[in-house]
Amino acid sequence: MNKKLRVAHIPQVPMEAFHVEVKSLEEAKLLFDVFANYDLFQFENNIKPDYANATFLEEFDEEEGEWISWCDDETGIDDIHEYFEEMK
Repeated sequence: MNKKLRVAHIPQVPMEAFHVEVKSLEEAKLLFDVFANYDLFQFENNIKPDYANATFLEEFDEEEGEWISWCDDETGIDDIHEYFEEMK
């Protein structure tokens, strides 16, 4: 069963999250890395006054009809980078 996934990124806490739907965990990881590198670039170049951001992965719960935090059903891992380290 393919889960409906999206990456939620908060570029500056306490803003609301910016959402991007993704087709796979690989695509989600790419976005995590892009957002992290972009925010770091802004911080290092004095574009942001501080470094308070957050990125997380969500899946759509068909039964509840809402987005919930993603967790891998087989491993119980809920961190995308930890998941890919485990899969190596």
